[in-house]
Amino acid sequence: AASLIKVPVMCGVFEKIHRGELSLNSQLTLRRRTRMGGSGSLKWAREGSSYTVRRLLEKLIHESDNSAMMLLIDEVGMGYLQRFFPSLGLVYTEIYPDGLRLTSGSVRYENYTTAREMGGMFEKMYRHQMVDQFASELMLDILKSTPSRSRLAKGLPVGWEIAHKTGLLRRACHDVGIVFSPQGDYVIAVLTGRNQSYTAAKDFIIALGKTTYKYYRQDSGLY
Repeated sequence: AASLIKVPVMCGVFEKIHRGELSLNSQLTLRRRTRMGGSGSLKWAREGSSYTVRRLLEKLIHESDNSAMMLLIDEVGMGYLQRFFPSLGLVYTEIYPDGLRLTSGSVRYENYTTAREMGGMFEKMYRHQMVDQFASELMLDILKSTPSRSRLAKGLPVGWEIAHKTGLLRRACHDVGIVFSPQGDYVIAVLTGRNQSYTAAKDFIIALGKTTYKYYRQDSGLY
């Protein structure tokens, strides 16, 4: 799953908010156990620094911040997420502490997902069926404002929008999202694995995205 796992984690946090067990304004404190390397800027933050849940969710998606992920998981609980995922219809998507490790080698309990399940989550957000309408709209807003213009976001036609999340770990390279176009909105999920070259995998995702854009734009050059 790589960093795609952060999307259902975000949904789990919003479910806690929906239940009244957490708030977007709740303050969480960075501790040594929740600091993690890899993506994101929080790994450089001072221990004891506090952040609102909303700020952590933004960092989780915008920077794919691993420390933000660990803070949120520490707050809601790994066991809660493991029980919550099946309620979303996630049969194959799993999360384990071992799967969150950044090692390039294999791990005993890997985090897995599928293109169908990830695409289905985005569709539920689009239809305002993910937790509730407020949560769905806010999650889409966060996903839309991701600053990176790589992979599926690269070459996006002017005036089009994309709400998406990428993933990159242990030879897996992914991008899943919703494209908002004048000709219609659509979900696109591209998952790749066992890549010998991340560059080649990213180029493949970019090419597939552009082909899809041309199709929806009814570009005669596509044929």
